[in-house]
Amino acid sequence: MDFAPPTEYRLIDNAKDLERFAQHLETATCLAVDLEADSMFHYRERVCLIQMATDEQTVVIDPIECSDLAVLRPVFADPAVCKIFHGADYDVRSLFRDFEIDVHNLFDTQLASMYLGYRETGLDAVLQRHFSVKLDKRFQKKDWSQRPLPQEMVDYAAADVAYLIPLKAQLEAALAAKERLGWVVEECALLSRVRPPTNNDQPLYLRFKGAGRLAPRNLAVLENLLRYRQKTAKRKDRPLFKILSNTSLLKVANALPTSNEALEKTQVISPKQRQMYARGLVSAVKKGLEIPDGELPVYPRRKPPRMPRMAPERIKLIKGWRDTLAGRIDLDPALLFTKALISAIAIANPVDFTALLRVTDIRRWQCETFGREILAILDCLRPPEKR
Repeated sequence: MDFAPPTEYRLIDNAKDLERFAQHLETATCLAVDLEADSMFHYRERVCLIQMATDEQTVVIDPIECSDLAVLRPVFADPAVCKIFHGADYDVRSLFRDFEIDVHNLFDTQLASMYLGYRETGLDAVLQRHFSVKLDKRFQKKDWSQRPLPQEMVDYAAADVAYLIPLKAQLEAALAAKERLGWVVEECALLSRVRPPTNNDQPLYLRFKGAGRLAPRNLAVLENLLRYRQKTAKRKDRPLFKILSNTSLLKVANALPTSNEALEKTQVISPKQRQMYARGLVSAVKKGLEIPDGELPVYPRRKPPRMPRMAPERIKLIKGWRDTLAGRIDLDPALLFTKALISAIAIANPVDFTALLRVTDIRRWQCETFGREILAILDCLRPPEKR
C-alpha cells in the first residue's frame, strides 16, 4: 500500500489549542473520529479521549482536562464534512450524551465492511485486510479516565484514526463496484440519529434480559435487587456488572432467599460477594415479598399484530427468497431484510411501490433494489381477481 499513517499527533488539553484545531477544521472535508471511554471502571461512564484526524494532522483531545467542546459542534453538524467512524453507534450516543454533539454526514467503516460481506469487521481485521497492518490492542480495556495517561496509551489511541480516511475511500470504491454504496449511505444517515436511552422514571427491570419470564412476585423482588445494585454501584463508583452480575440477580430473584443462610445455599455469588452484599440482597428480597398482591408489577406485553390468514405463507416465501439472494451475493441475510421486517411486509401485503415504502422500518434502498421482486412474490399469492 502507498499510504503511510502519520507518525506525529498533538495532544489537546486546553481551550486555546482546541480553538486553534477547530479553526483548522473549517477547511476539512473528511474527519476521522474515535473515542475512548471508562465504562469498564466507573458507575457513570464518560468519554475520556477523542481522537480526530484530517488529511493533514492528527490530534488526541482530552475532554477531562478540556471539558467544553462547544467549538467542535459546528464541524460535526456540518453536512459538507464527512465524519468517519468504525462502529459508530456507541460513539454517536456518547458524543451526544456528554457534549450535545450532533453528528451529520457520517460514514461507518464497520457498516461498510459488513455490506461488503466481510466476515470479520473489527477495525484490526479490516485494517489487516486493506493495509496489512496490525493494531496494538493491549490497551483496549484499560482505564482511560486515569490521569496522567501513560504515553503509550495515548499513542495507541491516536493510531486508531490513522487509517480511517484512506480506508473510507477504498470501502466506498468497493461498495460502488457492487452497487451497494447507496445502501450504506442510507444506513449511516439513520445511524447518525441514534441517541442514548432515557428511562429514568421507568422500572429497571424493563431493560433487564429475562425479566419478562418472571412471575409478578419475582419481578417485584428483581426490581428491588436492581435498585440495590444501582445504589451500591453509584456509591462505590463502579460499573453495575462489577458489583453483581445480571445472572446472579436473576437467580436470586427466582430463589427468593430471606436469610444469609438461604442465600449461601443458592451458591449464586462468591463468599467475598456474600460478605459485602448479603445483607442488602436479603433485605431487597424481603421488601419485594412484602409488597401487597394488588400492587405487584406486571411486565408489559406488546400484543402482536393480528396475523392475516395468508401472512405465514408470505413470510415463508419472502424469507426463502431473501436467504437464496443472500447466499448468491455472499451477504448476511439479516443485512438485507430482518425477520421483523419480513413479517411487517407480509402483514402489510403492499400492492405497489408506494405502499411498500410505507411499511414500518423499511429502507428506500431495499424498496428500490428489491421492491419489484418482493411485490412479485406477494402478487403470486393473491387471488387472480385481485392481481
